[in-house]
Amino acid sequence: MSETYTHRPVLLDECIEGLNIKPDGIYVDGTLGRAGHSAEIAKRLTTGHLYCIDRDMAAIEAAREKLSTWMDRVTLIHGNFTDLEALLEEAGAAKADGMLFDFGVSSPQLDDAERGFSYMQDAPLDMRMDQSQALTARTVVNEWSQEELKRILYQYGEERYSPAIAGAIVRAREQSPIETTFQLVEVIRSAMPAAALREKQHPAKRSFQAIRIAVNDELTAAEKVVAQAVNRLGPGGRLCIITFHSLEDRIVKLGYGALAKGCTCPPDFPVCVCGKKPEIELVNRKPILPTEKELEENPRSRSAKLRIAEKL
Repeated sequence: MSETYTHRPVLLDECIEGLNIKPDGIYVDGTLGRAGHSAEIAKRLTTGHLYCIDRDMAAIEAAREKLSTWMDRVTLIHGNFTDLEALLEEAGAAKADGMLFDFGVSSPQLDDAERGFSYMQDAPLDMRMDQSQALTARTVVNEWSQEELKRILYQYGEERYSPAIAGAIVRAREQSPIETTFQLVEVIRSAMPAAALREKQHPAKRSFQAIRIAVNDELTAAEKVVAQAVNRLGPGGRLCIITFHSLEDRIVKLGYGALAKGCTCPPDFPVCVCGKKPEIELVNRKPILPTEKELEENPRSRSAKLRIAEKL
């Protein structure tokens, strides 16, 4: 696998431009990952400071080395960005001039077969971004009801064969537990019609995405982060959020929309009585997408969308 493919942070130039970095500013990378975005922010700071958050301890450890040149202006925080305000409060961070969140699974998590994220490599069913949490993909696959499996496959994976796949999973696990990624791939394949198996996309892709989202509660995270992040931004501070899934993008779009509108009074009210004022303005109405060049260099950026807002 080429270096560019594995390590290139998604929409990097667009994020750096969107953050509008000031050398003495306070910045937060709420999804540290491989630290690609963080390195670009840190190298632009002089007296400023960068707070990096990740729920995966492996990412924190790897970042110490990657960011070693700039550690005098970096604080690494092990935690979940859904607790953003508490984590920044505890770290003594002032109001931020910019925040970045990348909701994708980081390359090392996908590439490390043992983590069980990939349908291309055999491994125990895991898929936890934070390896200290209790819920794993094995639990979801073997213990959740057929109805719940059908719901997450359809809702999070947009899998049109979700009823058949959920049924096949339940029948298979009645014989013996489904323990590995390849066992699950076989069960998924067995439930799909021949035409679907001939499609370009891997037959298990949508189901694996759905289970991963459920294990890591990713949509709740997206909902929680917008309001908390805006709260921790100083006036003129920028918020950049990258999503990889239509449901996440919709959550961010609606979250931004509500905070940009302010007033929640019914449209037929002659005057505002709620008193809510807009808190942000949208920097870009439509999401920013990867360029053709980026898509060529990094196929994983294909579904990425970046939305930027500025605190009023």
